[in-house]
Amino acid sequence: MINVNGREIETDAEGYLASLDDWSEDVAKCLAERDQLALADEHWQVVRWIREYYAENGTAPNLRIMSKLIGDSLGEQYGDKKYLFDLFPYGPAKQAARYAGMPKPTGCV
Repeated sequence: MINVNGREIETDAEGYLASLDDWSEDVAKCLAERDQLALADEHWQVVRWIREYYAENGTAPNLRIMSKLIGDSLGEQYGDKKYLFDLFPYGPAKQAARYAGMPKPTGCV
């Protein structure tokens, strides 16, 4: 459970939201703060991209898919895995999906 603006929000043991409907930018900020990460514009671009990908495909992208497709939308540097790991050091697909309120991507350990 996390507390965001006085509201208890259920998460699983890894911090993924139990209900996708509980997501908000404040929830994302809270989850990032727990990882001692301040979300900058570059992080938000990835988070929003993942949410759009999920809306279109019904699943969160794993790292292979993410690095293959995200550069076309957000710019070449986002397609670079090193750049993504610099933004999300605990694993770009997993960590960004968690902040985006998405389930853990399939194939991510």
